[in-house]
Amino acid sequence: MSTSMSLPISFLTFLLILFFSSSLAIPLSYNVLSFGARPDGRTDSAKSFLAAWAKACASAEAATIYVPRGRYLLHNAVFQGQCKNNDITIRIDGTLVAPADYHVIGNAENWILFEHVNGVSINGGVLDGQGAGLWACKKSDNSNCPSGATTLRFSNSNNVVINGLASVDSQKFHIVINGCNHVKVQGVKVSASGDSPNTDGIHVQSSSGVTILDSKIGTGDDCVSVGPGATNLWIENVACGPGHGISIGSLGKEHQEAGVQNVTVTAVTFTGTKNGVRIKSWGRPSNGFARNILFQHALMNNVDNPIIIDQNYCPDNNNCPGQASGVKISDVIYQDIHGTSATEVGVKLDCSSKNPCTGISLEDVKLIYKNQPAEASCANADGSASGFILPNSCLKT
Repeated sequence: MSTSMSLPISFLTFLLILFFSSSLAIPLSYNVLSFGARPDGRTDSAKSFLAAWAKACASAEAATIYVPRGRYLLHNAVFQGQCKNNDITIRIDGTLVAPADYHVIGNAENWILFEHVNGVSINGGVLDGQGAGLWACKKSDNSNCPSGATTLRFSNSNNVVINGLASVDSQKFHIVINGCNHVKVQGVKVSASGDSPNTDGIHVQSSSGVTILDSKIGTGDDCVSVGPGATNLWIENVACGPGHGISIGSLGKEHQEAGVQNVTVTAVTFTGTKNGVRIKSWGRPSNGFARNILFQHALMNNVDNPIIIDQNYCPDNNNCPGQASGVKISDVIYQDIHGTSATEVGVKLDCSSKNPCTGISLEDVKLIYKNQPAEASCANADGSASGFILPNSCLKT
C-alpha cells in the first residue's frame, strides 16, 4: 500500500520540478513602455530604451527587450557591452524614428550603435532615418551639411543576428558590421532613393564569418559593400536595385591595409543598377589584396557594368592621378553570370599595371546588349575561360 501511494507523490514532485524549471527558463522580458518610452513619434525615447537595455544587459539570464507597435523617436543611442549574459533579443513590432532635423544626429557617426556585445539578436521592426533632408543639403553643394549618421552599427561584437529588419531613408550607411565575428543578417529590407548619396545598404569591414541572406536592397550607393579586413563572407539570395551593385571595395585607400578574402556571392539579382558584381581599388600604392572571391548564379537586368574590376578608382582625381594601384587581385571566379547589360561593355576588367590581376576565371557567362552580344574589355588581367562565354573572353591566358 505504501509503495502504491509513493508513486503518485513521486510523480507529482517530478511534475512540480519540471514546471518550475521550465518557468525559470523563460527569458526575462523588458517592455520599453515600462521605462517611459512614448510611441507618439515626437517624444525622445532614447533614455527609456537605454534603461531597458541596462536591465537586460545586467541580467545573468537570457533577456528580451520588447518594442510594441507605434513610432518611437530616438536621438543617438549607444547600447554598450559587456553584458552578464550572451542572449539578448530585441523584438521590435514598431518603428524607430530619427529626428526630422538632420542636424540633431548628423554630426554623429552613428544613430544606433551596439558595441562590445555578444549574442544580441534584433527581430523585426523598422528603422526610419529620415535622411531625405540631408540628401537635399548635400546635393545643393552646401559646405555646411553634416556628414550624416549610419542608421545601425555593430562594432567589435560577436554572435549577432539581424532578422526581418527594415531600414528606410538612412542619412548615410544603413547597416554597418565592423570588427565583428559570426554575424547573420537575414530577411532584411533596405530602401532609399536611387539618387541618395552614400547610403550603402550593408557595409562589412574588419569582420569574419558574416552571412547576408534573403534580403532586398534598393538604395543610392552599393547594395552591399565590402571593406578592408573582411574574411569568410557569404552573400546569398539578395535582390539589388536601385543602387551601385555588390562591391568589394573600395580597397587600397591606405598604404597599410588589411586584405579581403574568402568571399562568396551567390543567387543574386541586379535590376537597373550602376554595377553588378564589382571589385574596386584606389589607383595608388597599398599592400592590400582581394583573393579567393566567387561570384556565381547572378542575374543582370539592364545593368550598366555587369562584371567590373576597377583598379583606377580616384574620386575627384585627388591624391592618385597617374599612379598604379598596389592592391593585388587574384583567384576570382565568375560563374553562371547572365542577363542584359545597359551598356556595350558587359565585362570590364581594368586591373593594375603594377599588380596585374591573376587567376581570373570566367565560367558560363552570357551577357546581352540590345539583343546583341555585349563586349569585353581587359587590361592587365590574366586568367582562363570555360563553358559558354559571351562576350568572348579578353583574358590573357
